[in-house]
Amino acid sequence: MGGGGQQTDRITGTNGRFGTYTWEEVQKHTKFGDQWIVVERKVYNVSQWVKRHPGGLRIIGHYAGEDATEAFTAFHPDLQLVRKYMKPLLIGELEASEPSQDCQKNAALVEDFRALREHLEAEGCFKTQPLFFMLHLGHILLLEVIALMLVWCFGTGWINTAIVAVLMATAQSAMCFHMRSAVCMVMKVATYKTSKFVRVSVGNLFWTVSASDVFVFVRVCPQGASAGWWNHRHFQHHAKPNVFKKDPDVNMLNAFVVGKVQPVEYGVKKIKHLPYNHQHKYFFFIGPPLLIPVYFQFQIFHNMIVHGLWVDLAWCISYYVRYFLCYTQFYGVFWAVILFNFVRFMESHWFVWVTQMSHMPMHIDYEKHQDWLSMQLVATCNIEQSPFNDWFSGHLNFQIEHHLFPTMPRHNYWRAAPHVRALCDKYGVKYQEKTLYGAFADIIRSLEESGELWLDAYLNK
Repeated sequence: MGGGGQQTDRITGTNGRFGTYTWEEVQKHTKFGDQWIVVERKVYNVSQWVKRHPGGLRIIGHYAGEDATEAFTAFHPDLQLVRKYMKPLLIGELEASEPSQDCQKNAALVEDFRALREHLEAEGCFKTQPLFFMLHLGHILLLEVIALMLVWCFGTGWINTAIVAVLMATAQSAMCFHMRSAVCMVMKVATYKTSKFVRVSVGNLFWTVSASDVFVFVRVCPQGASAGWWNHRHFQHHAKPNVFKKDPDVNMLNAFVVGKVQPVEYGVKKIKHLPYNHQHKYFFFIGPPLLIPVYFQFQIFHNMIVHGLWVDLAWCISYYVRYFLCYTQFYGVFWAVILFNFVRFMESHWFVWVTQMSHMPMHIDYEKHQDWLSMQLVATCNIEQSPFNDWFSGHLNFQIEHHLFPTMPRHNYWRAAPHVRALCDKYGVKYQEKTLYGAFADIIRSLEESGELWLDAYLNK
């Protein structure tokens, strides 16, 4: 697991000691095949390791030439174990005269955030309560069983089918949020190998199947998706939220322009794939309805085939086999397909509105090299707490805490929130909290504003 790349005398020194580096030297190594990162003032050559990184190739590359200490701490529950894997990659450390943070980050803020994390760890906020997740999974399974039993007992009439579809969409949406917790590794186990096994098996098994009263396997989550695909995509989002070319969630495939920078760029370049000044209207037709049934579906299978994720592919196929075994006997093939797509249509709306309400209206720009707290706070906001909002969003109404502490169990976000707010107040970092309705309305408002910026630049610049 060597660091890769060529190591000169400057790196090892003639006396066998590691080298010392300035930030200027570190920042020269940012291109694929030549990437260095800094963690806890130590310099690592990750040029070759990126290809074997469990979190994906791109996420390390997003921090090439930067201080990755805060991201390193945020994503790895067992830091001592990960440090062992990193030893062969170590090539030196920062010179004593160099600051620990790059790009003029506020050292006091970074240190206070580190202290906050240690305080929350000491309070047990990173400890998982298995009962919470067992009960949550139980209510999802119950919804699935009730849906199937309704068809079995009361037939396939329109009213009954509508109720069944709502129950299935609710179960699938809830399972999405349930699996986010598992994939983000908050259900932690003792070792990395065991953890990886649990994440892959649970992330694929329950992403596609679960126990039922009739069949051994019943699907409880919507996509029939690849856990590996979701890991690599979602970890990038957490690492650099709302950063163009680094966060895949702001890649709108030219269907929308978002933020205040991209619309002007498109307008100046006279790019007009769609009438973006009307994007707040056509969002309702090509955004929530199509993300999961069309875009995610294509991307999932394309990713599994291109990268040879055959185990993931087998589990995904089992998802479709299970569904049609359950429902074609009642509806026939044609109407089972219609029901399947209608459920996905509803679930896709739920997923899009919940995930975008805390991100799309926020600041979206190119890399600004901010500290962890500032970067996450400009890209995320919270939705006010209530029992319904907690359940409806899968605790993503605490999006700020979710992003600051991605390995914290979701049932503890409310405990961390007051501490985070106090730290933000101390340093003048804006901590935004909205109503659920206000957050939904802000999605449309932000699209309308971005469309107007595009139109002005397109016509006048």
